[in-house]
Amino acid sequence: GCIFEGKVTLGDSVQVGPYSIIRNATIAPGTQIAAYSHIDASEVGANCRIGPYARLRPGTRIADDAHVGNFVEIKNSEIGQGSKANHLSYIGDSSVGCRVNIGAGTITCNYDGANKFRTVIGDDAFIGSDTQLVAPVTVGKGATIGAGSTITRDTPEGELTLSRSKQISIRGWQRPKKVKK
Repeated sequence: GCIFEGKVTLGDSVQVGPYSIIRNATIAPGTQIAAYSHIDASEVGANCRIGPYARLRPGTRIADDAHVGNFVEIKNSEIGQGSKANHLSYIGDSSVGCRVNIGAGTITCNYDGANKFRTVIGDDAFIGSDTQLVAPVTVGKGATIGAGSTITRDTPEGELTLSRSKQISIRGWQRPKKVKK
């Protein structure tokens, strides 16, 4: 049930799960591609774990020992050695350093409606779940981004950056009622 198109190079001991599609790609030795993953015009390093349901679009380069998990889409980006994006993320036009953890639901907002911009994430950074990185933006080496943040400016190395509004509860608030026609 797998499909291989164009020039595909698979290293020794590569495992490809069922119903995956690999097109014009190079997969280095020891990498595991789980079921239903799509890899197009990309390079994947050695001993990586990809999928299930991962999508690597053209121009993607994944370094050795990286993890790209379920429902993660990566386009025109580099993912550094030992970095992980395990769940439900979009990484487009980005340079991700080594040993970076990208939390579930992280999005690199690379397009402003007219132009595309890059996001740079330094080595050893930790990106909390449900974070939006609005390019062009750089996350410093060793920085931590708090979950639920929208980052629009560069963040300093080795520091925690948050951008969440204070949670409030509005007593007595009611949802609008549907008007019957």
